[in-house]
Amino acid sequence: MVRLMWPELHNECAASGHKMFDGSRRLKQIWDGVRLEVTGDASSVVLNSFTQLDPDLPLTESAAQEIGEETEDGAIYTITLRRVQVHQAASKGQRWLGVDSEPAMNLYETCKVRTIKAGTLEKLVEYLVSAFKGNDSTYVTIFLCTYRAFASTKQVLDLLLNRYGNLHQMNGDVSKLTPDDRLELKKTISSILGAWLDQYSEDFRKPPDYSCLKHLYAYIRQMFPGSDLQRRAQVLLGTFQRHKEAEPDQDAPDHSSCTYTLVEENGFEDEKPDFLSFIASVVAEQFTLMDAELFKKVVPYHCLGSIWSQRDKKGKEHLAPTIRATVTQFNRVTNCVIATCLSDKTLKPQQRAKIIERWIEVARECRIFKNFSSLRAILSALQCNSVHRLKKSWDEVSRENIRIFQELSEIFSDDNNHSLSRELLIKEGTSKFATLDINPKRAQKRQQQQKEMGVMQGTIPYLGTFLTDLVMLDTAVKDHLDGGLINFEKRRKEFEVIAQIKLLQSACNNYSFTPDHRFVEWFRSIEQLTEAESYNLSCEIEPLAESASNTLKAKKNSGIIKRWTE
Repeated sequence: MVRLMWPELHNECAASGHKMFDGSRRLKQIWDGVRLEVTGDASSVVLNSFTQLDPDLPLTESAAQEIGEETEDGAIYTITLRRVQVHQAASKGQRWLGVDSEPAMNLYETCKVRTIKAGTLEKLVEYLVSAFKGNDSTYVTIFLCTYRAFASTKQVLDLLLNRYGNLHQMNGDVSKLTPDDRLELKKTISSILGAWLDQYSEDFRKPPDYSCLKHLYAYIRQMFPGSDLQRRAQVLLGTFQRHKEAEPDQDAPDHSSCTYTLVEENGFEDEKPDFLSFIASVVAEQFTLMDAELFKKVVPYHCLGSIWSQRDKKGKEHLAPTIRATVTQFNRVTNCVIATCLSDKTLKPQQRAKIIERWIEVARECRIFKNFSSLRAILSALQCNSVHRLKKSWDEVSRENIRIFQELSEIFSDDNNHSLSRELLIKEGTSKFATLDINPKRAQKRQQQQKEMGVMQGTIPYLGTFLTDLVMLDTAVKDHLDGGLINFEKRRKEFEVIAQIKLLQSACNNYSFTPDHRFVEWFRSIEQLTEAESYNLSCEIEPLAESASNTLKAKKNSGIIKRWTE
């Protein structure tokens, strides 16, 4: 052990006219990488150990290294060493001397961080409190978002409230705590329960008796009487009960997930508008408004593979309604494109080409608005067999529009697991404007106009990409480790995807479009075609023999689909 008398050393160097770090800048950085521990004597510093860290790293950047695991009864913990900078308040003497401004006084320490990797349900629930107070700050958020994959709301609530059943009585583990520790524990429990109520209130919507919410309310009233937490729980219970009383007949069709009400066919005051009467930007704006409203309502944990993969099973027809609403909207857009291209069999190829060109323009506008959902729906429809086989019509489409169509289609190429569309989401996910590397000058001009007007944008992803990732993750990674412990590392990986969805949902608040009721009524009145019906219409327009030599071959792009199945 080496003892360095810091004030004396500093004074000695100053008196001799020598600098403490007379050598290279690298030597000074190595010195900053030394872990220093102050002993009881405030005037001295003990060099307890010397570990040379990478001096090229910024001094404020924490380094982490996984070193192993620890096993306890019912739990496995991952052990990580993290280098953190310690900002210690300077003493009165140091401030007087101005020593606290010396960069060489920066202290670093290596902390041992323990995060739970797997455990029994009891251990995972118990860890909520220690994680909240400790270094695993994201655990509570991840647990509340993903626990439904391995437990019910009642199971988690019972374990949590039984573990910390009475914070006032001096018994069990609570009796060993100091008054300050008990107060901190109460605040921690209050924060966890508050986050659960605020962020995942639907967990407690269990009519008709709402037993979990009533159980929680009784606990809060006992432990936190008169608190804001009690008020929030009471308001939530009242809200659920009122909604239950006001619920319509279950046999009636439910359109609550749709932002816009459906209208009866031919419900227009005047003649039904023609598609070409709507300019491309208006169509894209309206699709973006509809998509954004539905995407913001998506319940992120419904996207988990263990939940979404159950949607086709008997009795699960009403599972994940917010996701089903986005699927329905995607398919409506796809159907709208197909129907407008095929419904009028009397159109000449040049006239039908104008419709195709307008849809390509709408797709380009969707790209500018970063609406990847409707963008993919439109491209999917234009590449479906019923539309794509219309050789005479496609031959009349301008070269410029063909080029734009092909470039936009490349976004959803299935090469390298759809790497291009993923890169765009990362690049533009929370940016205010689209980065248009391949769009034509007109699109660049519209983007510039939006910037000048201060119009910010969100990003609407094609949700199917996230759903596929989460289903594949659920299939590839085990739910339990050897010994039956719940694999919580799997939930951390799932949350990485969920967090992206939540971030994009937040960014969607940047959209500020207003509904165009004339377009909405037209869109809702479009005839719904089955695949067989659309193909028959296509063959009536161009019989099979005439379209067999279609020269507009689709690029290798199996990523574009016609229908997104529910």
